[in-house]
Amino acid sequence: MIEMRSDTFTLPTEQMLSAMTQAALGDDVYGEDPTVNRLEELAAKSVGKPAACLMPSGTMANLAALLVHVPRGGKVLVGNESDIYLYEAGGASVCGGIVYEPIPTRPDGTLALSDLAAAFPPDPEDSQFALPSLICVENTHNRMGGRPLSLTYLAELRSFADEHGLPVHMDGARIFNAAVATGVPAAEIAAHADSLQFCLSKGLSAPIGSILAGDTAFVEKARRVRKMLGGGMRQAGVFAAAGVVSLTSMIDRLADDHRLAALFAAGLAEVDGIDVDPGSITTNIILFRVTAEGLDDTAFLHAAQQRGLAMGEFGHGRIRAVTHRGLTPEDVSAAVAIVADIVREVR
Repeated sequence: MIEMRSDTFTLPTEQMLSAMTQAALGDDVYGEDPTVNRLEELAAKSVGKPAACLMPSGTMANLAALLVHVPRGGKVLVGNESDIYLYEAGGASVCGGIVYEPIPTRPDGTLALSDLAAAFPPDPEDSQFALPSLICVENTHNRMGGRPLSLTYLAELRSFADEHGLPVHMDGARIFNAAVATGVPAAEIAAHADSLQFCLSKGLSAPIGSILAGDTAFVEKARRVRKMLGGGMRQAGVFAAAGVVSLTSMIDRLADDHRLAALFAAGLAEVDGIDVDPGSITTNIILFRVTAEGLDDTAFLHAAQQRGLAMGEFGHGRIRAVTHRGLTPEDVSAAVAIVADIVREVR
């Protein structure tokens, strides 16, 4: 099977598996797992923050951030096409009594400052309004095709947030894809946010884990929230060892995934009945549409699966394909051929 549904399907490398079997271990709830401590120090340094906390998942990391930043009854301003809003089970409302205010997401993944401003109540002293307490952004932006946010925009957002006295949380699940694609260090990107999470288990290929980073006081509060949510782990160095390999050996190779994505998009662009913009591909996510008559998305994806190619339906009439370490240029060429065969059969 040519697996292009997500970069979460990456498998740990041999180096990771070896490191996992040899990791020095302790009880992380007591702060005594040396491998976890090493990973957290490395992770904090990699994104330019004073402290970091290992979380089981990106969903828990984002949820912990929201629970620390936003009081019960407070409001988080979040993109209407963001993963936090769409794919994380409404956890902030369920667990923290937090109100989501969905802000229109622009094609480049940004939230217009004017739209953010419109989410503030006309009279902040009026007790009937939930007050904005946090702004969330996503970088790269998944549902906008893996777009990295520009430093210019992030600086403008930082200024806006400071003017309104709000912190900024960055869902940076794929922040290292953004860094590799733009040539800007992750720490420079993250400097515009008070806190951020990033995933070890996507393109970085670790089997599990995400990092939540911020200042020391924020991270200490997040550790308590992690425990409350059931995320306190014991000998977590077993999988933290894989995360160390991710941060020391797997970042630069993300450029290979980006090249494969560009190759796939270029191939799709040659298929009559497929609508894709190769120029929009900047990282490892490709969004395209099936325009061939007589072929809807469900039938297309089923036909692809039957031929050995797995991709995903992505809303708004789009298909998503994601490149990762488990793919080769030959896999990508074969995937283009499968798509072309499916489209040709309905003509």
